[in-house]
Amino acid sequence: MFIDDTIAAIATAPGEGGIGIVRISGQKALKVADEIFRSMSGKTISEYKTRTLIYGNIVDGEDVIDEVLLAYMKGPNSYTAEDVIEINCHGGFISVKKILELILSKDVRIAEPGEFTKRAFLNGRIDLSQAEAIIDVIKAKTDMAHQVAQNQLEGSLSSKIKELRGKVTEVLAHLEVAIDFSEEDIEEITYQTLKEKAEEIRIEIKKLYDTAESGKILRDGLKTVIVGKPNVGKSSLLNSILGENRAIVTDIPGTTRDVIEEFVNIKGIPLKIVDTAGIRETEDVVEKIGVEKSRESFNSADLVIMVLDSSRNLSDEDIEILENLENKKTIVILNKTDLEPKIEEDVLAKYVKEENIIRTSALKHEGIEELYDKIESMVYKGSVKNSSSLVITNSRHKDALLKSYESINDAINAIDSFLPYDFIEVDFKNIWDYLGYINGDTVKEDLLDTIFSNFCIGK
Repeated sequence: MFIDDTIAAIATAPGEGGIGIVRISGQKALKVADEIFRSMSGKTISEYKTRTLIYGNIVDGEDVIDEVLLAYMKGPNSYTAEDVIEINCHGGFISVKKILELILSKDVRIAEPGEFTKRAFLNGRIDLSQAEAIIDVIKAKTDMAHQVAQNQLEGSLSSKIKELRGKVTEVLAHLEVAIDFSEEDIEEITYQTLKEKAEEIRIEIKKLYDTAESGKILRDGLKTVIVGKPNVGKSSLLNSILGENRAIVTDIPGTTRDVIEEFVNIKGIPLKIVDTAGIRETEDVVEKIGVEKSRESFNSADLVIMVLDSSRNLSDEDIEILENLENKKTIVILNKTDLEPKIEEDVLAKYVKEENIIRTSALKHEGIEELYDKIESMVYKGSVKNSSSLVITNSRHKDALLKSYESINDAINAIDSFLPYDFIEVDFKNIWDYLGYINGDTVKEDLLDTIFSNFCIGK
């Protein structure tokens, strides 16, 4: 990574639009901009105050490429903490492409994916957890996911990790004094005090780790699969949830022959909802492929919504599906409640708790709100909404917290066994390192490359 070179990229999405933005960052940003920009007033860029939009043209010699607004942000008070130029030109393919090509001809290279944000991290403007939050803000699918990401971008997780590492550092300082000056007349930290401090750290790490399951759902969405026999109302339920006729509904069993996927926002939870072909034995080759896809989706689902026709008795096929739900988060829908009920609920109770059974009439849009409430309660369990500013949404952070938790448990076991301070110190150093993975203090260059490769080029 050559931090002293100058980079450029298109910062807006490809395609036609009102505005396109080309961004330059680095030591030569201002020099390059002066070479290709002519303000309408005749002044140079440096004669204007920084963060001022300057009206003018991008030129290649005597040729005008586009009429633009240019902003100069002098480092370190910029996104990358370097000199940054942003050129606002007309949107579309040609203007931004020609401007970028002109810039790259001036000893400037194209930015790598996420390199602007990577420079912000390397230059100390943000830490690694804040850098990762930027991509979460961009990719957020719901208001709550956006709020959680925005809070992390503002430093909520950074502050908590800094606080935890500070407590670990305090313990390490006491341990090092006890180890290095054991012969001196210095009051040593007692095993009881060590135990109290370690327990306090363990509780905070565990509390943070416990938000990870809900946080992952907020970030990536909850893969929800609708399963059941043919003609029980799966497609009608999907249409009710989406508020549109996305799936074909007929009285003919086997109408849905393929997997239908849609994203939907339910009470702030992004659901990747999948309507599957009815699971049954069939000789139809095409339908058989759809049934097999249904089984694959079923096995990989985060949440399964099984739909039963309450106007029919339970069949062997229903029982087979229910038996496969044992280790799955499951909601059972008793559909068609507008018809006379015939389903044996006492038999159903052997496979699913009453609290996870919702009675609906998808055709009449009845019971859908109860389904939403149940999904919300299963996902949040009261923990996320009460502390939405501090939720672990990143699998890398979750893994680091798990390793920290295992190390603090090892430390407490060592304290309980009255092992020498040297052994306990090793565990606390591990905790300090693992927590440092989250904010980037102890992260390696190859991991940085992997993280920022997931960003778009212009960010």
